Amino acid sequence: MGVDYYKILGVDKNAKDDDLKKAYRKLAMKWHPDKNPNNKKEAEAKFKQISEAYDVLSDPQKRTVYDQYGEEGLKSGVPPQDAAGSPGGATFFSTGDGPTSFRFSSRNPDDIFAEFFGFSSPFGGAGGGGGGGGMRGSRFSSGIFGDDIFSGFGENGGGGGGSMHFQSGPRKAPPIENKLPCTLEELYKGTTKKMKISREIADISGKSMPVEEILTIEIKPGWKKGTKITFPEKGNEQPGITAADLVFIIDEKPHKVFTRDGNDLVVTQKISLAEALTGYTIHLTTLDGRNLNIPINNVIHPNYEEVVPREGMPLPKEPSRRGNLRIKFDVKFPSRLTAEQKAGIKKLFGPQ
Repeated sequence: MGVDYYKILGVDKNAKDDDLKKAYRKLAMKWHPDKNPNNKKEAEAKFKQISEAYDVLSDPQKRTVYDQYGEEGLKSGVPPQDAAGSPGGATFFSTGDGPTSFRFSSRNPDDIFAEFFGFSSPFGGAGGGGGGGGMRGSRFSSGIFGDDIFSGFGENGGGGGGSMHFQSGPRKAPPIENKLPCTLEELYKGTTKKMKISREIADISGKSMPVEEILTIEIKPGWKKGTKITFPEKGNEQPGITAADLVFIIDEKPHKVFTRDGNDLVVTQKISLAEALTGYTIHLTTLDGRNLNIPINNVIHPNYEEVVPREGMPLPKEPSRRGNLRIKFDVKFPSRLTAEQKAGIKKLFGPQ
C-alpha cells in the first residue's frame, strides 16, 4: 500500500471525522517546523506527511480510492479498469487516460493548518510553498509563535486533553487564578462575598488607566474546595491581547470541630473508658447554629462510628439533601490501675 496514512495519524481504519481532526490537531502542533527549530528538516517532513494523511483521509473520495488501491493507485490517477463507475461512492474524472482515471492533488500543509488554527506560520519565512495567499508571509513571520503561541501546550500539544481552537483575532492572556478561602459555615449555608480588584484598562486613545471594581461572588450551599468561579476578561487590558479571565478557586478553612469528607461531616469526640463502656451523650452545635444531643447507648469500642443521617453538608446540586454526620471516638484508656480497681474490673467482667 506504500505510505500508511492511518498509521501516520495514529487512527484505525474506522476513524470518523472527529477522530481525524483530533489526531491532526495533536500531531500538527507537535511537529510544526516553527516548534522544532533544532530539527527543522525532520519536522518539515513529518508535518507534510501528517498534512497529506489528513488531506486524504478527511476527503471521502480520496479515502475511498486510497482504501482500495493504496497510495500508488491514489497518486497514479489510474485505478484498474474494472473499477468502472464509482467504487464505494468515489467520483472519477477523465484525464485522457481513460474514463475511470482519478486525478489526485495534494493540498498545501500551511492551508490545512490555517483552516484549523486561524493562522499559518511559514517554514522559511517567505511564504512557505508558493501561492496560498494572504495568510502566509504577510501577517506572520517565520517563528513568530515558536516561543509564544505554543508555550501553553505540552509536548503533545494537547493542552491537558482539551481540544485546541485558535481564532485569528487577538491572543488571549492566560487566566489569573486566586484562592478564595471560605469557612465550613459559609460553605454549609451559602454566602455572598464581595471582592475589590484593581486592574488596568485602555481608554479610547489606547492609554492605560487604573480602575477599581467590586466583584460579587455568590457562594452556593455545599460548594466544595476546588470549585471555580470565572469572571471573563477582568484582567489587565493590553494592546493586541484579550484581557485574561479572573478565576476564583474555593478553598476550605480548617474548622475547630468538623472536618469534611465529600458531602459528610466528621467529628471526633474524646471520651474516657468509663464513658465508652457505660454510655455517653454527645453535645454538638451544628454549622447553622442548632444544638444536637445524641445519646450513645452502645458500647463504644475503638473503631466505633456513630452515623447521624442528613446532618452533613448540603449536596451542591440538591441543597435540600444532605450528607451524613459521622462521629468517631478517641477512647482514653487509664495509664495505670490500682489493685482495688483491677479487682473490681475482674469482678465485673469475670465469668458470670
